Amino acid sequence: MLRTLSLTLSFILLSMPTFAFADNGELNGANTAWILTSTALVLLMTLPGLALFYGGLVRKKNVLSILMQCFSIGSIVSILWLVVGYSLAFSEGNAFIGDFSKVMMHGIGKDVLSGDIPESLFMLFQMTFAIITPALIIGGFAERMKFSAVLLFSGLWLLVVYAPVTHWVWGGGWLSQMGVYDFAGGIVVHITAGTAALVAAMVVGPRRGFPRTPMLPHNLTMSVTGAGMLWVGWFGFNGGSALAANGDASMAMLVTHISAAAGTLTWAAIEWRKFGKASVLGAVTGMVAGLGTITPASGFVGPGGALIIGISAGFVCFYATVYIKQKLKIDDSLDVFPVHGVGGILGTLLAGVFSATTLGVFSGFGFAEGIATMSEQVSVQLIGIVSTFAYTAVMTYIILKLVSLMTKGLRVDEEQEVNGLDQVEHEESGYNL
Repeated sequence: MLRTLSLTLSFILLSMPTFAFADNGELNGANTAWILTSTALVLLMTLPGLALFYGGLVRKKNVLSILMQCFSIGSIVSILWLVVGYSLAFSEGNAFIGDFSKVMMHGIGKDVLSGDIPESLFMLFQMTFAIITPALIIGGFAERMKFSAVLLFSGLWLLVVYAPVTHWVWGGGWLSQMGVYDFAGGIVVHITAGTAALVAAMVVGPRRGFPRTPMLPHNLTMSVTGAGMLWVGWFGFNGGSALAANGDASMAMLVTHISAAAGTLTWAAIEWRKFGKASVLGAVTGMVAGLGTITPASGFVGPGGALIIGISAGFVCFYATVYIKQKLKIDDSLDVFPVHGVGGILGTLLAGVFSATTLGVFSGFGFAEGIATMSEQVSVQLIGIVSTFAYTAVMTYIILKLVSLMTKGLRVDEEQEVNGLDQVEHEESGYNL
């Protein structure tokens, strides 16, 4: 009886599919399933997460314009990523840019692997990052740029800025060779998007009435709903960047959550102390700051480091927002630079600090290969920050000027801005009440 049972179990085990346990260049089913899930989560961050978050923050006459811009950017970037963007970012090329060997997914069939997952899935996962980055930028010029200008700018910016910087950091380029730490996009996504938003806000100019006229969010319920989707989606953003269903992904998700919670509470506490009340808008903004700041460090730091990073994000990004708006009087409409740009810079720096293994409960998991000290890692992080900021700022300015020539001006006229972009650009209204 026991012998028969043993033979039966052996037969069943030998008959089971082995793809889930495959290694050494074979497809790994567990990792593939996790990245499939993560890809959906990252797309959820833009559609509908960011669309709702941004949509609720603008005035009601412009809500549809934000939703339309997010959906359109998602579509344009997807096509450009297929045609040439992925190749420029992730083919071999040189230290600064990829080549054209993977244009239109040339040579990448369903059985071709990237590591132990299908390369088609890796391409799609990276596409969702490419989608959210220019979508973040629209917060810098919200409520005043022509729809045609938004589309042209987003497409050109993807190819001229995002693809090269992605190659530098994740595609084997010069920053990768130096040992820069950017686990999930502090440099690639947040510094590039934040810098571009700042430049765009300055080139396009402030909204009519800024800073005298209050421009309050029209629907915070919508924004909080979108913020919740961002928080959940960020698990795929950071956890998926491990490209495996393993301890790296688990730790990345844990530290992401801790930093988001710390950023939320810190921002709310500052407002409570300064103004006597903690606002809902402040809480969700602090959450986004915590998420953006942990992003580059999420695969390299432990929970203790994440707690400090989240607290730092809430504090630094709050005062950066005040300084940009009230002191410099730059109308970065939805605070993209002080939250994402400053958060990305802060997190990229702190990744070099809290990755150290000698900080007790605040220790991380070590420096990059060939780097022996914290000062060396921080120096590499600084090079990544400064080079990305400078390149993004210069190229964004050039692209905006080129688009302005092509569209006969970047922004709608004064009367159109007063009437709102929903009617002017789309002949629709978000609310028929």
